[in-house]
Order: sequence, then structure tokens, then C-alpha cells
Amino acid sequence: MTGTDDAENGMAGVSDVETAGDSDIGTANTMRERAGESRLKLWLLLGASRLQVTAILALGVFVSFVAFVTLTPSPLYPQLQTGDTIETMFSTMIGAIITGTTLVVTIGQLVLSQENGPLGDQRDRMENAMDFRDFTEELIGSPSPADPSEFLRQLVFVAELRAKALRDRVADNDDDRLRAEVDEFTDSLVGNAELVIDQLEDATFGSFDVLFAALNFNYGWKIFQVERIANEFEDSLSDEELSDLDDLKTSLSLFGPAREHVKTLYFEWELVTLSQMILYAAVPALVIAGVMLTVVDAGTFPGRTLGVANVTWAIGAAFTATLVPFLLFAAYVIRIVTVAKRTLAIEPLILRDSQR
Repeated sequence: MTGTDDAENGMAGVSDVETAGDSDIGTANTMRERAGESRLKLWLLLGASRLQVTAILALGVFVSFVAFVTLTPSPLYPQLQTGDTIETMFSTMIGAIITGTTLVVTIGQLVLSQENGPLGDQRDRMENAMDFRDFTEELIGSPSPADPSEFLRQLVFVAELRAKALRDRVADNDDDRLRAEVDEFTDSLVGNAELVIDQLEDATFGSFDVLFAALNFNYGWKIFQVERIANEFEDSLSDEELSDLDDLKTSLSLFGPAREHVKTLYFEWELVTLSQMILYAAVPALVIAGVMLTVVDAGTFPGRTLGVANVTWAIGAAFTATLVPFLLFAAYVIRIVTVAKRTLAIEPLILRDSQR
């Protein structure tokens, strides 16, 4: 996976869209602000390359194994020197690797099987997709971009333009409170849109950058604020101002299904990548487990290094290597379920306490 730096920079883009006044109007926009969690945690869950996360997990397993065997008061080191312990450990790992790899690849194929179907179903999919692109073309005033990042970028740009048009329209309204709330809301939206547009500019689909930038655009809350302003100030708003609010709501509402479509494509892309990576890692893991099972015994690694028995180093390294397929699975699934949890509601529903 690539694009870790861009994703990390996106998480660092906090406080750029803060505005004065009622925080219920200019709410936190970026995902890190809404989550209320540390930058390191979000980097591990989302921003970091999945290979980096796998390496961190593998290092943690290796260090923990060696430290536990070396420091525990229980007589674990003598057990590691017996051939029975090595045989039991790695014969079990061979079965686990084969079963786990087969299961993960099968699940990935089942998820992707929804893309297959008879001609009629494929035609319906194509018609729905083209209808959405035609509607987007009317919205942005030009052919819908083919690149996913540019497609989302244009939708955010239209929302920004309509927010500015609304602010300019309301500037002459006699209701001071309406003007203040619209100014605060549109300033927050424009700041958020500019941040997301910058993140999407160089993002490439296949990395997490595109989806991460899309997650930073808090469109659901913005739709709610448009509806609230239109309802609360109905008597103060002119027909033209109500029309501008409706136009803004339309552009924000269109971003929702577009983001969900990109998210679905990204999940499928990740499942294919995960299946490939697990298959690549399973073969050397099986070889290492087989070598440890058939060749290594209590006398294969005599002596000590850095005060730790060499057999402990060897078994710890081999055990970690055989766990790599599972660690890859954990690294990819952590990101997928985190994104899924943060995007459960496509409509303006607030599911996280930090956003309330």
C-alpha cells in the first residue's frame, strides 16, 4: 500500500476549519476531530500502510515471545529444548496456516461474487451507474470524471461554490442571527471543503488516500444544518435563499452515495489484495513450519546471544514468521471494520458521542 504520508498529513490537518461561535454549527469536520482519539491510534488503524502495521504486530509478537520465555519464573526454556514442544507447536501451525488461508481466500471470493451475475443484472448495474453520472454531470456542469478522486473532488468543489453563493445571498438579509449562523456554517464548510480538495488532488485509488480524504468531509452534519437553517429561519428567508439552501443540500446529498460507492470499490480492492498477500505469506510460513518440524531439535541452536538462549531466538522468529498470514489478515481487517463502523449511516444520523 502507498500514500501513508498523505494520509498522515490528512490526520494532522486539525484546527484548520475551526470557527468562532456556536460549536454546534461549526462542528468538528475532519475524522480525527470527530473521533476524539490520538493521532497515533488513527495512524495505526487507518493511515499506516498495512505492511507497516503487519511488521509492527510481528515485532510485538517476537519481542513478547522472547521476553516471556526468558523472564518468566516458570521453566519454559527447558520445555523449548524438548523435541515434543517444537513438534507440537509447528505441526499445529501448519494446520492453522492451511485452514486459515483457505478460509480467508474463500470469504474474499464470496464477497467478490456479488460482482458476478447474468447479463440482465449487469445491465441494471450499468444503467444505475450511468444515471448517477448523468445527474452528476448536470450538477458539476461538465462530464463526470473517470478518476474516483477527481470525481469526489468535483462534488466537494460544487458544495463549496454553493456554500459561498449562499453566504453572499444571505449577506443582505435583515435577520442578524440568520446572517451570523449562515456565515459560521459556510465558513466551516468552505474550510473543510478546501482541506478535502487538497487531499484528493494527488490521491490515487488503490491507496487509502482517496477514501481517507472522503471520510474527512462531514457531509451528514452539513445536510442537517442546511435543513435546520431552512426550517428555523423559514420566515426570514427569501425564495432565492431557500433555493440556494436546497441547491447546497442537493450537492451534499449527492456526495453521500458517491463516497459509499468508492468505499465499496475500495473494500473489494482491499479484499483482493488481502487474499494475494496471505497466499504470498502462507507459502514461506509453511516452509518455515515444516523445517522447524523436521530439522530442528534441542541441540540445533546451542549457546546464548545477548543473554538469551539461541533456541529461544530461533523458535520465536519461526513462530512469528508462521503467524504473518494471520497478522496480515488482522492489519487489513482492522482498517476495513474501522471505516465500516465510522460510515454506518449514509443519512444525517449522529452515531458517535464525540460528534454530539
